[in-house]
Amino acid sequence: MSAQATTTSSHGQAAARELDCDLLVIGSGAGGLSAAVTAAWHGLKVVVVEKDPVCGGATAWSGGWMWTPRHPLAQAEGFVEDIDQPRTYLKNVLGKEFDETRVNAFLEAAPHMVGFFHDHTSLRFVNGAKIADIQAWQPGASADGRQVGPEPINARRLSKSLRRKLRPQMYETSFLGMGIMAGPDLQHFLHATTSVKGFLHAARRVALHTLDLVTHRRGMHLVNGPALVARLAKSAEDLGVKLYVNAPATRLLTERGKVNGATVSTPRGDVTIRARRGTVLATGGFPHDHERRRSLFPKGTGVDHQALAPAATTGDGIRLAEEVGGVLDATGASPAAWCPVSPVKLPNGRTGRFPHIVDRGKPGLLAVMRDGRRFVNEANGYHDYVTAMIDATPQGEEVVSWLICDHRFQRRYPFGMAKPFPVPQWPYLRSGYMTRGRTLEELAQTCGIDPVQLRCTVDEFNQNARQGEDPEFQRGTTPFNRGSGDHAHGPNPSLAPLEKGPFYAIKVLPGSFGTFAGLSTDDRARVLNAAGEAVPGLYAAGCDQVNVMGGHYPSGGINIGPAMTFGYVAARHAADATAYETESRLH
Repeated sequence: MSAQATTTSSHGQAAARELDCDLLVIGSGAGGLSAAVTAAWHGLKVVVVEKDPVCGGATAWSGGWMWTPRHPLAQAEGFVEDIDQPRTYLKNVLGKEFDETRVNAFLEAAPHMVGFFHDHTSLRFVNGAKIADIQAWQPGASADGRQVGPEPINARRLSKSLRRKLRPQMYETSFLGMGIMAGPDLQHFLHATTSVKGFLHAARRVALHTLDLVTHRRGMHLVNGPALVARLAKSAEDLGVKLYVNAPATRLLTERGKVNGATVSTPRGDVTIRARRGTVLATGGFPHDHERRRSLFPKGTGVDHQALAPAATTGDGIRLAEEVGGVLDATGASPAAWCPVSPVKLPNGRTGRFPHIVDRGKPGLLAVMRDGRRFVNEANGYHDYVTAMIDATPQGEEVVSWLICDHRFQRRYPFGMAKPFPVPQWPYLRSGYMTRGRTLEELAQTCGIDPVQLRCTVDEFNQNARQGEDPEFQRGTTPFNRGSGDHAHGPNPSLAPLEKGPFYAIKVLPGSFGTFAGLSTDDRARVLNAAGEAVPGLYAAGCDQVNVMGGHYPSGGINIGPAMTFGYVAARHAADATAYETESRLH
């Protein structure tokens, strides 16, 4: 980038009218930063522009896990599998949405992507060895874990300027603003009142977090999505990538049919950024594009949708691509990566959105529709939960369900935003977020659920749960179900009766982590036009790219895994890279 290129807009430097680079990346989530770091490592001059005043996109509010079969951390621990195993699994889960060319490209590149970042950048991974694929009954499914997640990082390792650009931890999924990592960290917190080791761990984490708030006015121990973004952003900074915030792209530049950059709006005026090797769109899809949601989301779920992505994800990348010939592919099984969400009033007066990820698999909870009947295996994936909720709702009715538990559960496990003992429950009762009834019938009347049928549902559920069985939905029979349960509870870690009142309910609405529908792309992440030809110079990654899973959710991490992988693929193509960076480490 030329010496006059100073568009760090939010800090008062004058903005030049023109910049130049090899690769321009629009968006700073996992897909965008993966492309930026990979291209810079291969010697390209890279510029990243971000619409928001902070970087990270929806990735920064995620768990940070990614599905990357055959990755080197698993291989190092003795879990070696042929590429045909995950391919067989996807072929069976995806069915008619199985895109062999793109799936093969993903499965081939994913382990190399993990090896590259782990070996050559500041991004370090932990092995998700205990995270099972969701559909264990399908051929090729694995119970040993095909995921990696980011190692925690202390924000003190980051430059002050970079710290200012990081999106904060999502408050709704934190404890007092402190992120809790899936795995041992979470288990210690869940058992803090029943285990000395758990109590000491939780007390130490809370004490250090409180100290960070006093001394730095923010938590410094970053985990999950914030750790992934921090490590990627640090890697980009180390390699000389220029990252500009408050800089939305407004128009793609073309010359003789090739995309060669973009016009970017900054607080000090428009800037033209010319990119010699290509432009990567990674703006986060369209979860907050109200019109596109209304047209693509089923049964009215796009009208007042509970999107978990930042508000800036309004489909900018898709619109930019459509203006130069790119096309939206909405042919998948689902337009979005669904998640059950409960709106909650936060202390600052804002209405937050809580994603129900942890609570649904714990023993002593069930979910019902308005008619008082169960409709799903509550411990299956969050995407499956909402899909079943939509399918069970008659056309024209509100898509809604309720999670229901007894007093023992609410004081033992997290129940939505409400935390277990010793955290008080009264703020959530007073705000109406959580409803309480002395009996199931009273609870049902308050919520608008059929009271007679709810009593019948719970009685039948209890009778089977005492035996550790669920004949209706087979809850607790898969490794994924058992992994989300309570291993200290038996005979089924995912099942327990709801017996002693008072009883509690939380109203759950359809939400999403991001969109599956996206720009049609090829196996090199190049954007395709209506004729199926690549738009020269234009790539897409993350939720701007149509999801390689065809609108299905076969395992945890299938948003970020493909985002990271196809960002890596796009950058390698733009850099004309041929040999993999970590060839010798992979079988």
